[in-house]
Amino acid sequence: MSAGCRNEPPEAALRATIDRMQAAAEARDAGAMAEAVSEEFIGPDGMDRDQFRRTLALVWLRDQQVGVQLGPLDVKLVGDGATVGFTAGTSGGAGWLPERGQLHRVNTGWRLEGGEWMLVSASWEPVL
Repeated sequence: MSAGCRNEPPEAALRATIDRMQAAAEARDAGAMAEAVSEEFIGPDGMDRDQFRRTLALVWLRDQQVGVQLGPLDVKLVGDGATVGFTAGTSGGAGWLPERGQLHRVNTGWRLEGGEWMLVSASWEPVL
């Protein structure tokens, strides 16, 4: 999940990383998802990188098909870091129609590590 061209503007590179993570989630590719998650990742209730990966695996076991649709990204760059807020619509099910869906408000923290954008924090809550 390399950022590609090192001359790419920081915001464009970050958006490309998020696009790749979205595609990896829909493809149920935990390895590709983990490539952009920092070893220092912290999520809700102290979730670490491995717990994040296991949570995804559980979702993928439960649902044969997973859909992820992101709302507009609110990107704020600060030095070698960034925050990105967005809404995420998720759907899942075993058949050709989603059996369940949910909309979440997501806030993420990012840091440049070795020239690559890495997810260092995330929090999400359901939107009623």
